Amino acid sequence: MQHIEVNLAQQQLVLRGESDTLLAQYSVSTAANGAGEQMHSECTPRGLHIIRAKIGAGCQPGTVFVGRRPTGECYSPELKQKHPDRDWILTRIMWLSGLEPGCNRLGSVDTMRRYIYIHGAPDEDTMGTPSSHGCIKMHDADLIDLFDRVDVGTRVMIK
Repeated sequence: MQHIEVNLAQQQLVLRGESDTLLAQYSVSTAANGAGEQMHSECTPRGLHIIRAKIGAGCQPGTVFVGRRPTGECYSPELKQKHPDRDWILTRIMWLSGLEPGCNRLGSVDTMRRYIYIHGAPDEDTMGTPSSHGCIKMHDADLIDLFDRVDVGTRVMIK
C-alpha cells in the first residue's frame, strides 16, 4: 500500500510503495511557524494523517482556489501584484485529516478543521524553505504528479 512521508527538517515529501519502495521524492515548503498542532497556530501538524479529499482533478495548472473552490482565475505574476496578501492555493488540493485523537484529531488540534492541505504554489515560490501558513506547498508539476499517483485514504506521516 502506498503512503506519504513528509520530513519537516528536510522540507521533503516522499511517496513510498509496497515494502517501503521509493516511488517519488519532492521538495516542499511547510509552515514558516514550524511544527505544531494548535488551531490558529499556522504551524504544520505532525503525526499520522490520511488524505480525506482530493479537489481539483482536471483543473488547469495555476487554477486559483479560495475556500476549496476554483475562482475562475489562473495564477500569474500580474494577479499576484493585484492581490499581494493572498495565500495562493493553486491547481490541486489534498485535504488532510489527522488519525491521532488529542494529537492531530478532534478538539483544538484537528488537522481537518484547521484546513491543512497539500496544495500547489506559484512556481516562483521557493521550495525547501518553510514559508506556508501550515499547509504543505508544492510546485504545480510535482503536485499534479503526486495527485495522480495517490487515492483518498492514502496515509500521510508528517514528522
